[in-house]
Amino acid sequence: MKPLPKVTVIGLGPGEPSFCSAKNLELIEEHEFRYVRTTRHPSSCLLGPNVVSFDYIYESSDSFDEVYVTIVEELIAAAKKNQNILYAVPGSPFLAERTVQLLTEQTEVEIEVFPCLSFVDLAWSCLKIDPMEIGVRIVDAHRFATEAAGDRGPLLVTQIDSREILADIVAAVDSPPTQPVTILQRLGLEDEKMQELQWEDLIEKVEPDHLTSCFIPHLESPIASELQKFVDLVGVLRLQCPWDSEQTHSSLTSHLLEETYEVLEAIENFNEETGEGSEDLEEELGDLLFQIVFHSRIAADDARFDLADVTKGIYEKLRRRHPRIFASEQDSPLRDNPDSAHKRWEELKKEEKKRSSVLDGIPDALPALAYAQKVFEKSKTLDLLDEKTYTGGPLPETDEELGNILLDLVFWAAKNNFEAERALRIANSKFVAFIKNIEALAETRDVDLFSADGHTKKELKAEIRNRDFTD
Repeated sequence: MKPLPKVTVIGLGPGEPSFCSAKNLELIEEHEFRYVRTTRHPSSCLLGPNVVSFDYIYESSDSFDEVYVTIVEELIAAAKKNQNILYAVPGSPFLAERTVQLLTEQTEVEIEVFPCLSFVDLAWSCLKIDPMEIGVRIVDAHRFATEAAGDRGPLLVTQIDSREILADIVAAVDSPPTQPVTILQRLGLEDEKMQELQWEDLIEKVEPDHLTSCFIPHLESPIASELQKFVDLVGVLRLQCPWDSEQTHSSLTSHLLEETYEVLEAIENFNEETGEGSEDLEEELGDLLFQIVFHSRIAADDARFDLADVTKGIYEKLRRRHPRIFASEQDSPLRDNPDSAHKRWEELKKEEKKRSSVLDGIPDALPALAYAQKVFEKSKTLDLLDEKTYTGGPLPETDEELGNILLDLVFWAAKNNFEAERALRIANSKFVAFIKNIEALAETRDVDLFSADGHTKKELKAEIRNRDFTD
């Protein structure tokens, strides 16, 4: 079998030619056909006058992703034509070299990679730090706003190659760091430069080039701060709110379903042309986001995954599937029991929404069974439910037993020409009307159902039942 064409990848080192390794110098001599990602590097002169540069691709492409894909395509074509070629990149091949990553992922040609000293090795020496000891994270300046979101540092931000990119970095940080940051430029060259600056002086005092980096020891406030504040708030609720602290993935399933239907309902009421309904949609999306962050927090508490893993996973999935493109402050936390916390939640929600009933806001589009469960949970906060709510035989003790009872009822209904969904919707409507009538009667008598005693509630229920019986 004929061997695959081969691309030998080498690093040129971080600066002047003396940083290029002896092994890579030998490889340059051994290869007739030589290619370099860019000649904007001092050591590119080692490749000789006949080296083929891909600088022209940068000038004719609309994005960096397009540049890298095109370079790889050109390299594969050249290898197929010449059988063996050399590809040289600045620094070390596996540090901030997207073309090398793309080459290793393809199967059309063989790849062999030879490392070299990287500019980050010079950076650690200049900064006099051990990156492993203090946990430095390396971030591409072109993806700073997304890749550094929520990170408090220390960070080494690389490839700050224009004033526009530097301005984007400065704008992405809501609260400037109080400690000075260090600008590193042209490390390994005769005119290398290192200067400590205050954050607010970066735009005025730095003239970026393709060999510019910035070391940020600490960020006072995380990037994407609103999301991070929200994540932190969920963490506090998980620790201090008795209802939140008891929840599991399973216990939250009905809440997730409800919030999903509320988003759907908001979308249905949203006017695409006028934008009417935008505020409701924004609010409902926030409620749904709470469920996602809550589930992520539960998983993080169990050391399974966190929100960063969730967002990284969907980010990577979308990238793979588009290859052609690529509690209020004045209230102290409730510490008595989960039911009291839930009751207070519904009371505040009713006040905020200016609703006449705690049952208002349950989406009509919910399936009847999910709707009934929400009606139960909300009615329970008013203590208007009868103690005995099931009279059909032995009480189920497991999810499976309850499921079997429900399934038997649905099968029996179908066998006897009843539509179970419709029957439960009718029962739901009747019960909702009963609760709302009690609430209306209580309002006419200035009775607060959240704080009323059991005797008062019992009298209200009896009066509504008698009224319904009379009607």
